[in-house]
Amino acid sequence: MSNNKILIFGLLFTIGFGAALFWPKNEVEDEYSATVSSASTNKIEVVMYKNPGCQCCTKWAALMNDDQFEVIEKPIPNLMEVKREKGVPPRFESCHTAMVGEYFVEGHVPIEDVNRLLEEKPEGAIGLTVPGMPIGSPGMEVPGREADSYDVYLVKKDGSTEVFSSY
Repeated sequence: MSNNKILIFGLLFTIGFGAALFWPKNEVEDEYSATVSSASTNKIEVVMYKNPGCQCCTKWAALMNDDQFEVIEKPIPNLMEVKREKGVPPRFESCHTAMVGEYFVEGHVPIEDVNRLLEEKPEGAIGLTVPGMPIGSPGMEVPGREADSYDVYLVKKDGSTEVFSSY
């Protein structure tokens, strides 16, 4: 083979390889969109936005995964953007924001409350929140330390809140 043919073949190969690597995907996905859950499971998809490296969030996700949920963790650099976009009131913020269907689940909300929210679908509800990071809430267990008392709040579209459950 002549040098020109080798050069042309090499050039075509490089262009083809580069196109395969950098060709845009068919799916359009923005920074905050949900990923598709695997078809092999019948679990409810939860997309959890968190700060990179947060382990208590990962513990909460593991507890949810043990139930009927499949949590997809999305570490992002600006969690406040997601909280504002989803409607989490600033005084009810916690360390992570998860989306379960149309509802946000802010912080270490117990699985029972998430299940109840999905079952009852309260009128006007946009989410549940456990403000702060109370010791003893799911994912915040500390061996040898008594659990804090805390409330789970239901947040509504009109900005009102009410106690959904107490621990």
